Amino acid sequence: MSAQNDNLYKIALTMLPGVGPVLAKNLVAYCGSPESVFSQKKSALEKIPGVGAVTAAKILDAKPLKRAEQELAFVQKQNLALLFYLDEKFPERLKHCTDSPVLLYFKGKGDLNAERMVAMVGTRNASAYGKKVAEMLVAEIKPLGATVVSGLAYGIDITAHKAAVDHTVPTIGVLAHGLDRIYPALHLKIAEQMLEHGGLLTEYPSGTNPDRENFPSRNRIIAGITDATIVVEAAEKGGALITAELAIGYNREVFAVPGRVDDVYSEGCNKLIYANQAAILRHAKDLEFYMNWQTETKTVKPRQQTKLFIEFSAEEEPVVNLLRESGKIQIDLLCTRAALPVTKVLAHLFSLEMKGAVRAHPGKVFEWIAG
Repeated sequence: MSAQNDNLYKIALTMLPGVGPVLAKNLVAYCGSPESVFSQKKSALEKIPGVGAVTAAKILDAKPLKRAEQELAFVQKQNLALLFYLDEKFPERLKHCTDSPVLLYFKGKGDLNAERMVAMVGTRNASAYGKKVAEMLVAEIKPLGATVVSGLAYGIDITAHKAAVDHTVPTIGVLAHGLDRIYPALHLKIAEQMLEHGGLLTEYPSGTNPDRENFPSRNRIIAGITDATIVVEAAEKGGALITAELAIGYNREVFAVPGRVDDVYSEGCNKLIYANQAAILRHAKDLEFYMNWQTETKTVKPRQQTKLFIEFSAEEEPVVNLLRESGKIQIDLLCTRAALPVTKVLAHLFSLEMKGAVRAHPGKVFEWIAG
């Protein structure tokens, strides 16, 4: 099958009414491929858990494929990258999230699998203090070599993107609509400037409006493709707090910038810190320390004597091999690459740490030290 036809069925899978990411992945798992989903008999589809007669009929309807043809033409015309959840280039951090999208549309030259990625979010009603802190943090993050991810919204989001462009820091904007528009339109110029070193990412096809319900869904991508989420300024409720909660659920690090106790737009940050849901962030040095992200200017420590003749079990071998290959790796990436649940990986890591083969670092990073 040609790549074009393959992409057609990948898009069509996301066009099925009443079929979300979890069920779509289940369909592919049972049928073997996106194309096979559309070539099954109705009786076979009905036997798949979560499908039933109504959904099976919708799958066999010609409308999703016709809509997919239109979208594929748009993708080709705009030279967009299609990223399917089973593809190698799909954001690896996001693969480990059970509710991750089936398909992503990407425009730009940025790396969605960069070694270090940080989300920076906050209120749309950013104060002068919030904007100043966001700009300062982006400038300080540059030496760490991290990509800054946000939502291209008013306030903290656009401040972070603008600062990233000014300091030549790669920055990704995750959108709650299709790539046929920029919302808000006022941010079109900065969005275009972001394409050179970063890009624009969405799970929504062209023609999708920036409806209210799309933004919480968009936030799970921001939280899922990054190693850590920084909340710069936020009220007690809002999109930034939703992103933080999602990041916590994904077992990612969350940081919050403290604010005045009487400031309504600092209530969210202060509450995260008070509840021990976020580490306090004063400047990028805190991020560097907690995430164990060393800059190039750091003095290289002398290599320590490694332990020899450590025996490993057959079950530990996949984790051992990945640790040896990577040197240092974050646990979510380790789980994804080893194709093992986090509980099993944690058990192996504990055993390896007791054997003196690995060392744990802040930020859920593990280092291979056994040679």
